Amino acid sequence: MIVYSSVICGFCRAARRLLDQKGWDYTVLGVDGNAGRRREMMDLSGGHTVPQIFFGQHHIGGFDDIAALEAAGELDALYDEYIKGA
Repeated sequence: MIVYSSVICGFCRAARRLLDQKGWDYTVLGVDGNAGRRREMMDLSGGHTVPQIFFGQHHIGGFDDIAALEAAGELDALYDEYIKGA
């Protein structure tokens, strides 16, 4: 699992907090001051904002997306499919 993130981003902190609460391992890739990594994030996700969250090769979205998936009870199933099933 990969989280493209920025140090000053409140939504990034909220996303990491949610993933931490679930006990899931993930790698944070910081985009601060790293134009190449930001470009990579934009190419892979189509998004310009952080966080951008990937379960394996599958783009999940940003914080609003994972929060909505969690509220709908669907986030664990995606994790099981894309991370556990990998």
